[in-house]
Amino acid sequence: MSIDDDVALLERVPTMRLLGESSLRMLAIGSEQRDFNAGEVLFKTGDTADAGYVVQRGTFRVEEGGAEIIAGPGALIGELALIVAMKRPSTATALERGSVIRVARSLFQRVLESDPAAALRLRDELALRTSQLASDILMASGKLST
Repeated sequence: MSIDDDVALLERVPTMRLLGESSLRMLAIGSEQRDFNAGEVLFKTGDTADAGYVVQRGTFRVEEGGAEIIAGPGALIGELALIVAMKRPSTATALERGSVIRVARSLFQRVLESDPAAALRLRDELALRTSQLASDILMASGKLST
């Protein structure tokens, strides 16, 4: 895939779209593509999380504590690792031959430092998501206690 194709793919990811085209271009240039065969593990629970992955082709199963999601093209796997050092809470496995764009946390942070407006947009989006999650938890808690 070309840099322009990678930028177009990154624009499909809600978190990435907030950054704007010039920042996405920097991410596309600085990121690496990784190919996987069916059954290969992208990462496993407990691994050091130092990057997020955008699915280019194929599908990946992400399993955490008995729950699973299937991530296809345009999905961002391991989003939180772009922002904070942590251990992986889940395992991601290729369900078929596929590829991902690996975005290192260090690159993502350099891009945010070079574009303060994009960093503010991302901060605002994360704050909104956190607020919505807290509200959802309170609503669920209220339903469980009745």
